[in-house]
Amino acid sequence: MLISGPLTCAVLSPPGTGADPAVSAKSNHCLDAAKACNLNDNCKKLRSSYISICNREISPTERCNRRKCHKALRQFFDRVPSEYTYRMLFCSCQDQACAERRRQTILPSCSYEDKEKPNCLDLRSLCRTDHLCRSRLADFHTNCRASYRTLTSCPADNYQACLGSYAGMIGFDMTPNYVDSSPTGIVVSPWCSCRGSGNMEEECEKFLRDFTENPCLRNAIQAFGNGTDVNVSPKSPLLPATQAPRVEKTPSLPDDLSDSTSLGTSVITTCTSVQEQGLKANNSKELSMCFTELTTNIIPGSNKVIRPNSGPCRARPSAALTALLLLLLKWAL
Repeated sequence: MLISGPLTCAVLSPPGTGADPAVSAKSNHCLDAAKACNLNDNCKKLRSSYISICNREISPTERCNRRKCHKALRQFFDRVPSEYTYRMLFCSCQDQACAERRRQTILPSCSYEDKEKPNCLDLRSLCRTDHLCRSRLADFHTNCRASYRTLTSCPADNYQACLGSYAGMIGFDMTPNYVDSSPTGIVVSPWCSCRGSGNMEEECEKFLRDFTENPCLRNAIQAFGNGTDVNVSPKSPLLPATQAPRVEKTPSLPDDLSDSTSLGTSVITTCTSVQEQGLKANNSKELSMCFTELTTNIIPGSNKVIRPNSGPCRARPSAALTALLLLLLKWAL
């Protein structure tokens, strides 16, 4: 009798743990996320604030002040670290009760739902009249755009950027949320439809699918909830724009010239002016320009300047060219 207790416990408990698998399988991660928020003073304070405001009934016909509710939600998601907010928004669920808690995170009866669903294009136009809402929506389209060239379907395989852009739209007219309490089928959408779109129905459906059928957003939410996004991070950033340019060895040109074909033409024009008009070179610049034309070759259609003494052949100027150079020097002096 004295050893029956420990023996029974040893049989029921998995090796190395004291947890019951059945209990673990039914654990509510969204409830755990809410408890974690309550252990952080800032998270608890701002969460309590938006819950109070969004649940405050104004009148029998007006269930809440949506404008104040949206403002309180924006403050919560902007000021509370994502380690708390993301766990509440994107927690993984195994049952409907958990999924419903996840859907209720933003108090949708006030912040999301309305008596009727407006047209999605009208809702987008309304969002674009507010500079901040317009900016957040543009961020969402940029960071959650479905990319079929990446492993995760997200631009640069960056789950975090997509999740941040999604959370950034909460508290605006374009506030998205889960459309139902399904624990497995993740579908999110703004509160709108494409009814009454007329000849813009195709554009409306495309806009709505950016939320409802977006593989990048869906994968990002699932990966965060399952904890499989820990190794997914943005690719290495590009080299900074301020990095010193690579210096290549190029033939030297006069100070006021650059290595380009068009400037090679100006060199020839200047020399022609000295030769045909018989003008004296009053400074070394004009003479050096003529000298450059006489001792360099410019490859047509290229920016490369080749000196006669460079390259494998090391071709030298002809006698006539040398005589012409000496004559020009004599005129200049």
